[in-house]
Parts: sequence; structure tokens; C-alpha cells
Amino acid sequence: QWVTSDCDSVQNIFYPHQYAETREAAAAAALNAGTDIDCGTYYQHHLPAAYEQGLFNESTLDQALIRQYSSLVRLGYFDGMSVPYRSLDFSDVNTPNAQQLAYRAAAEGVTLLKNDGLLPLNIGSDQTIALIGDWANATTQMQGNYEGPAPYLHGPAYGANQTGANVLVYNQPSGQGNPTTDNWPTIWDYAEQADIIVYAGGIDLSVAEEGMDRHTIDWTGAQLDVIGELAMYGKPMIVLQMGDQVDNTMIAQNPNISALLWGGYPGQDGGLAMFDIITGKVAPAGRLPVTQYPSKYVSQIPMTDMSLRPNASNGSPGRTYQWYTGEPVYQFGYGMHYTNFSVSIDGDESDSYDIADLVKGCDEQYMDRCPFKTFAVNVENSGAVTSDYSALGFLAGCHGPEPYPHKRLRAYTRLHNITAGATETASLNMTLGSLARVDDYGNTVLYPGDYSLMIDVQPLAMWNFTLKGEAITLDNWPQPPEPLSQPTDYWVGGYGSAQREQLLDDGTVPIVP
Repeated sequence: QWVTSDCDSVQNIFYPHQYAETREAAAAAALNAGTDIDCGTYYQHHLPAAYEQGLFNESTLDQALIRQYSSLVRLGYFDGMSVPYRSLDFSDVNTPNAQQLAYRAAAEGVTLLKNDGLLPLNIGSDQTIALIGDWANATTQMQGNYEGPAPYLHGPAYGANQTGANVLVYNQPSGQGNPTTDNWPTIWDYAEQADIIVYAGGIDLSVAEEGMDRHTIDWTGAQLDVIGELAMYGKPMIVLQMGDQVDNTMIAQNPNISALLWGGYPGQDGGLAMFDIITGKVAPAGRLPVTQYPSKYVSQIPMTDMSLRPNASNGSPGRTYQWYTGEPVYQFGYGMHYTNFSVSIDGDESDSYDIADLVKGCDEQYMDRCPFKTFAVNVENSGAVTSDYSALGFLAGCHGPEPYPHKRLRAYTRLHNITAGATETASLNMTLGSLARVDDYGNTVLYPGDYSLMIDVQPLAMWNFTLKGEAITLDNWPQPPEPLSQPTDYWVGGYGSAQREQLLDDGTVPIVP
């Protein structure tokens, strides 16, 4: 195992974070902290001088080299030509297994947010689907960013056509900010002809990506207007929300919209995966990986306040599911199924533990990795549809300083293909670090107090226990030095970006706040 920095992060130790007084000190600080590889140029340019200045020793450098080369040895990098990996060539790219994995990733990630009983839907060749929206015939939109070249791009239109139905596809309205209505008559014509209406929209990388933030979390353009009009046709209607999160309040509350699925950026087989879930070839079991906030949230959190906790002085309702005091549109971890599950926590567990005893019996180098318990969670499929189930283990309770977070996701796993009437067991592994909180200085601390393990967003099972004794710090966070004055770098936007210095008339370098 080895540790790498994010790109430019070692440079950022010097500027803008001003943690180190010189570039050499920044490079040495990263190496001494255990960063083996610099995604940037600081190690190459400044470690030699840092070594000459005595800012790190040879054993530290040896550690970084050993960890990197140990990984290469494990990978067979120095083995002879007879090892299997040496025979890999381009024919081993884009194999049937790889394609199936891409499909599975999309299908397992799709999250069912609303279903009034319409889904799964039996679609026949005698039916007509009106597939409307900016994502209706999506191709490269499905890839998101940091994508590789795909062998094919099966969007919603492709998935709809695999049902055997007659599919009317109209890639309007242009969802990303275009409110014009010139092409809307075709939308209404297709809706009139259809037996089933599917709207595929949301946002894409033209609205939000790395380096380009949104100003709103509303649906863009006139999409909600079109969705509302389509819902008035009185036909079965499904909305596919794609891309990043938006406020789905209107869709959630509209009784004429039967189902809502979130697909995100599902990749090369995303459209097929979405329609396989609609038709029941695959049962949905995805969970929402973020909190879905109402659109007013962006005006309630000052961008100058990155605190997670709510703040009455500036009106912030808090950030993340752990602290948000408002009413989310959909909660973090939410996701519906085509079946029902009942859950129980197995075993005769103790309800009281002494902190000193928990630590005493641990031989881990890092105390936050000391084992606490492996919880056996029994999951019974009490419905009629074979389905996956993601067991989410949240912790809540009164331990450590107030205020207390609502809950914290501390362990999770996914069970696959639980048949109707069957029970499978999920193992949730909890360490002492799983129980701990972080104090004001960044230290990981295990506190005495009351704890509750809750399975799922709306708890299907709960186990209460108490930790007694004195609080113990499991891990100490490095503390910053006193504020420094030093030359500055100017980040110019590339990985390993070049350094520039701004000199005043007297030859000194100004300090940039």
C-alpha cells in the first residue's frame, strides 16, 4: 500500500494554505506525513534541497520507495515474461465480462424515489411509449466527466426500444436553460398518441461539473413546466431524473406522476439499465448517496460559512444528513424496492462496555482500527420479488460534546438476489473508530455515553448500548503551526502547475491573504 497526493496538493501546503514556510518545507512535510507520491512537481523540484537542509532523513525516503516498489512487486511488475499479466493485450479490453460489469454498475446504482404501484410495468409490442426530454436520446451525457472511450452508448431511447413497444422519441425541451416553446406541439402530439409517458431529463455537464458550480438546484429551463403538462394527460407517467441532484418536490407531490427514478451519470449501458428496472427485469435497490435538498436551501447556507452544524446567527440550517435541520426532499440513503424487507439484529449482544477494556484488548497499530463488533443483520424478503438489499448501519445517541449529529453512517454492505421468503445475513463490521467522534482539534475520540445502532433510513431494527469510563483519544490530528509569512505561489490551473512569483519594487514578495 502507498499514499498519493491529489494533484497540486503538495504545492498547496506552501500556498495557499501557508502551512509551510518554504517550498522545500512543504515537500518535506508531505513526505514526513506519509505521502509517498506527489501528483505534481514539488517532490521532483524541492525534495533534493529539502534533504540537503535536513528536513527529512533517508529512512523516510526509503519508506516511500519501499511502499511504492512493494506494490509493483505484488503486481508482478518485475516478474518474467511467463506471468499471465504479461500476455494481456488490447483483446483483453472491452470483454463481455467488462461490458456486463458496466451494465451491473448502472443497474445497481439506479435509485427508485417514487412508485405508486405502477412499477414494475409490463410493456408489450401493442403499446406506445412517448419518450420526451433532453436526456431521451442521451449518449455522451451519460458518461459524466473523467470518462474513458466507451464501445457503445445505450441511452434511454435504446432501452425503450428493447421493450418491443412502439417508441416516439423527442429530445426536447432543451433542459439546460432554454425555455423556448417552439417545438412543444410535437411533445403534446406524442403524448396524445402514447399509452405510457416517460420524461428523461435533469441536468448535465453543461450546467455543473468540476470548476463550474450551479447557482440553483432547481430543474433547469422549462422542464418542470413540460413535466406538469404531460402529467395532465392522465396516462401512466414515469420521470427519469439524470445527472446531479435537483429539487424533485413537484414531482414527488404530483399524484399524476406515478414513478420517479434517479440515474445520475450511469455510463455506457445506463439507458438499458433504467428500462430494465422499469419493466422489472431488474429490481431496484440503489440508495441515494446524497441528501436531496429543497431549492431554497442554497439561499440559506452562506458560502462564507463551511460549518456543518446549523448556525442560528446566520440562518444556516446545517449541512449534510448529519446536521441538516430542514425537511429534505429525499433523505440520504433513501431508496425504494419492488418488495418488502424485515430486518433483525442477531445475537445476544451486551448492552454495556468499558472503554478501557475495549482498548486494552486491541493489538492494532492504529487504535481507531481496533475491532468493536461484527453485527449479524438478518434480512428477510417478505414480499414477492427477488431483490438486492443494502444494509445501512447508522449510529446515533448522546455521546461526546453537544450538539449531537442526527445520525452517522458507520457500516454498510449489499446483499444480492434475496428470493421471496428467504432470509440472508449481512455482516456489518464496526471498529472503535466507527463509534468515535472528532473533536474541535480534529482528534478522533471515543466517548462514554449512549449509542444506538439503527438499520436503514427509517430504522427497521435498532440495538442500544452504552460505553462507560473515560474518553480516549484514538488518533491525534496534526496541529497547524503559528501563521507564517513566506513567498507565494500562484495556482494557474494545471496539474503540477508552474510557479510564479510577484515581486514588489523593493524585491520582496507580498503575502497574499
